[in-house]
Amino acid sequence: MDDLKEVTQRKMSFGATVKAVLWSFFGVRKKSAYEEDTQNLNPVHVIIAGIIAAILFVITLLAVVKVVVAK
Repeated sequence: MDDLKEVTQRKMSFGATVKAVLWSFFGVRKKSAYEEDTQNLNPVHVIIAGIIAAILFVITLLAVVKVVVAK
């Protein structure tokens, strides 16, 4: 229980979390940056940022398809 509380109290900002999630969507990450992220990222922020990024990705794809099909 204390481990879970400690993990959710990590200090990395939400902006840094979004950056790490976007790099993971791209699929390129330095090993040293990955290791730093695993030590400092708040898992709750990662989940929230991942869901938001996935929704924005799907909306972007739908918009692109709509524009292409409309022509």
